[in-house]
Amino acid sequence: MLNKSLSPLSGIFLLSTVTLLSACNSGSQSTTPTTPTTPTTPGSNIVKDLGFLLIEKTPIKFKNYDTKGYTRYVGYKARNGKNIHILIQDKITDFQIAKAYNLLIHYLSNNRTPRFAYDKSEITNTMANNNAILKLQNGSDTKNNRDDLPGQPLYQNEIQVEGGEWYMKQDYTHRDASYEEILHLVHDYGFGVLNSNTGIAGTLPQLQLDINTSQKLAYTNKVWVPSTDTYNEWKNEVSLDQEYLASVIDSYYGLWGAWNNPAHPKKGMWGLYNVKTRSDFKKDSVITIIKQLFHPTLQYTAYLSDTLINEFSLKYDVSKPYTNHSQYLKDIRLNGKNDIKVILNKNDNIITGNDGYTTVVLQGTVSDYTIIYDEGKPILVTGLGRFRAIDGLNILRNVDTLQFLNK
Repeated sequence: MLNKSLSPLSGIFLLSTVTLLSACNSGSQSTTPTTPTTPTTPGSNIVKDLGFLLIEKTPIKFKNYDTKGYTRYVGYKARNGKNIHILIQDKITDFQIAKAYNLLIHYLSNNRTPRFAYDKSEITNTMANNNAILKLQNGSDTKNNRDDLPGQPLYQNEIQVEGGEWYMKQDYTHRDASYEEILHLVHDYGFGVLNSNTGIAGTLPQLQLDINTSQKLAYTNKVWVPSTDTYNEWKNEVSLDQEYLASVIDSYYGLWGAWNNPAHPKKGMWGLYNVKTRSDFKKDSVITIIKQLFHPTLQYTAYLSDTLINEFSLKYDVSKPYTNHSQYLKDIRLNGKNDIKVILNKNDNIITGNDGYTTVVLQGTVSDYTIIYDEGKPILVTGLGRFRAIDGLNILRNVDTLQFLNK
């Protein structure tokens, strides 16, 4: 039963909005309805169903991976019906698997407006045709912990999960390399690398050229400053463009905003990139390419760690280092049984509560919002006037109550 704290006509409008937004943002893939989030594989192989993805036993065709500890598998299905493959060792958590899968969703999400210059479905199909493989490996990237199996590695100790300890503390001893490594996968197997010597055919030669031009310009202008030895190593590997673009993306999504190194106070990527946060991109013209290629907000429902306690803020707060990153989230799903307060941002969020008591925190007074309740629980809240730009329009699922900071 709906409890409407608004006029009947407004209620009809907002209920229509709920229906529309629920359809457009169902699951975790809000802008790519052509790329299903759940692989279609016989149920007998399922190890774990997370609701938006299935973790399966490694298929027999990957027996050589299975024998080296990659006993689990997730397939990301392209429009052409083929999979991008994720092969997983035993110490990788379900939350880390979800993070990796979600980043593929983000990088391969299309935009329904003409702003994007590139069709992500074409990139996704190319990755599947090229047999793209992401390897989620135990431990850290050390010489003794590498294998000779094809694929892009991403290690256990460099995957931060939203809401987890490493994420909340922005622990750079466990720096989140998932954005970098999964971007490498999309770059190498999808849009391709200019003058690549791998024999892998990319699908977007103009984009390859544009990235290469930006990389050279950034290096010449000392915006991107790897050491001479590192630069030559990457040049010999034909990986300059990939490493440069990873530096760009890390700073664009706030991964270095919390890095506090007196020797590099305004730099990202361990001091290699003279752009620390999104506000610094006036130094690098590559921002034009990024805006044509990727969304400004993260296009997935973050699957938050069940170890999260007390609070999770989507709103940037200088006192909370993780919000350098979380400010670009828009949709989250809480897990576990801990009571959590969620602070909104302006990105029109979808908030799904957990088995504890979930509170959504709003910046204004109750009169600054239009709210719809169902069975006593808020299901939609939208800011009025200036609060529309502060707290946005929000769909709430399994949220218990609202808290207003200005009573």
